[in-house]
Amino acid sequence: MPITVIDQPLPYVAKLPERPASAVEMVVIHCTELPDLAMAREYGERVLYEDRGTGASGHFYIDRDGTIYRYVPGNRVANHVRGQNPNSIGIELVNLGRYPDWWNSHRQTMTEPYTAAQIAALRALLAQLRQDYPNLHLIAGHEDLDTARLPASDNPAVEVPRKLDPGPLFPWDEVLDGSGLTRTGAGR
Repeated sequence: MPITVIDQPLPYVAKLPERPASAVEMVVIHCTELPDLAMAREYGERVLYEDRGTGASGHFYIDRDGTIYRYVPGNRVANHVRGQNPNSIGIELVNLGRYPDWWNSHRQTMTEPYTAAQIAALRALLAQLRQDYPNLHLIAGHEDLDTARLPASDNPAVEVPRKLDPGPLFPWDEVLDGSGLTRTGAGR
């Protein structure tokens, strides 16, 4: 059964490098670490890389009600994870994460569970992506691939993870079950 995806391309999509479908080998799961989809969109539209005129964004965003949005088409390289962008698709799930104190040493516990609608939509999207990208066989969490640490905002003597998403409340077993994907990275 085909899934419904709402296309909302970011303003700079045409500036992102193109790639063939055969280049995609991995899906990276993120959470927005923001309160809602509107703020995630605002962050995605920000130009952070002046030399290229682009910003940081995933390809797909899944809202809490399970609605799937595409901000970057899969034939473009989105900026969503260090060192793995050319061969991956980034999927962002709307979730507070550690918002608004991402790097405060006392706010490193993610407490918002993912909704059943989000997980069902993610599973359907992954099934569709497996059909669309013949070499797609890996899945990772952002936290699995970006393991850098940085000084805490409240105490520079303490280091905290730069990325923790999708975090400990993400239901990996449910998502992986029947997906045909193998988890890769540090967290597997």
